[in-house]
Amino acid sequence: MDATSTAAATNDVARGDRSETRTCVVLGGRGFSGRTLVNRLLRLGGWIVRVADSSSHSLLLDTSSASDSLLADAINSGQASFCHVDVLDTSQIIEVTKGADVIFYMEPTDLDDRDFCNCYMIIVQGAKNVINACRESKVRRLVYNSSADVVFDGSRDILNGDESITFPGKFKDMMIDLKFQAEGLIRLANNIDGLLTYVLRPSNVFGPGETHFVPLLANLAMFGLAKFITGSGVNMSEFTYVENVAHAHICAAESIDSRAVSVAGKVFFITNLEPVMFWEFVSLILEGLGYQRTFTYSVSPHYLVQLASRNRTFDCSAAQKHLEYAPVVSLKDGIKSTVESFSHLTTDLYFMRFRNFDEQSKAEHLLGSGTAYAEPKNLK
Repeated sequence: MDATSTAAATNDVARGDRSETRTCVVLGGRGFSGRTLVNRLLRLGGWIVRVADSSSHSLLLDTSSASDSLLADAINSGQASFCHVDVLDTSQIIEVTKGADVIFYMEPTDLDDRDFCNCYMIIVQGAKNVINACRESKVRRLVYNSSADVVFDGSRDILNGDESITFPGKFKDMMIDLKFQAEGLIRLANNIDGLLTYVLRPSNVFGPGETHFVPLLANLAMFGLAKFITGSGVNMSEFTYVENVAHAHICAAESIDSRAVSVAGKVFFITNLEPVMFWEFVSLILEGLGYQRTFTYSVSPHYLVQLASRNRTFDCSAAQKHLEYAPVVSLKDGIKSTVESFSHLTTDLYFMRFRNFDEQSKAEHLLGSGTAYAEPKNLK
């Protein structure tokens, strides 16, 4: 357990100072956000944690890892249990949720986004099965981990968007479309057969164990491709450290206890409350890993322009007010912990020692570095 996680845990300890022990189930407990939530609950104490995941290989624990070591110790002490659960089998979900006080439904692991049928079954049908299982098991609280991506299609800027923002007419990403459908099912299930639901929408989650964004940046930087900025370079975005996402889920579970009627069935954006220029965040990650800071403007394919050049910030005041959420790890500390956890992706690689990224390549010399691309304002 790192210093950042240890310090952050004290905030939840204060909130969760109860005499009784509660039981929770973390579905998707071996995924990126799920692991962090499990560890936070175990450090907090006062919880019996049932870790459930649909990936069979995730049942293997690496005790050399601090995260898995904590879980292994908790299993041995009886504070946690660990099982494989197929979300397409409602009976398995019912079995693991019996007697639980709250279900945290995190993202599934190891989905192949090229297989639409499987993704639909796991994400959408899986959500239906979880809802039905919660009703059958008489579980009272369900907290669903969605994404701020469900309101962003790249065609417009979002500046301080709140929960009333309209949804895109269509989604460019299949996984986000399916996530949106699952979110709708969770919301519709609220207050039926005694089940109270929450939906959290964290924005651009990052941290140790993340498998997409930071590894992609490092891979691009390794080949000298990450020094190009798409768009104006000043567009603002929201990033959320994974510990803060875990903390928000615990805040939601606590709030269902204290203010169930007023906040159940609602959605909440979750951020670090520190809007930052997208390319400044990228540069901080790259510099931390020892790569060159992005500095050159370039023309990129249309979709990449939308993804990397739009403003995308959210109003998190609803979560602050109703969930009493506040980030427990700052953006600066989150970036530091993330960079340290990805030390294996630094520039200390054999072939990198012989390459000078400060030198202009032959292609740049002949073609120039490109110019900033600005999408016409009247296009939607």
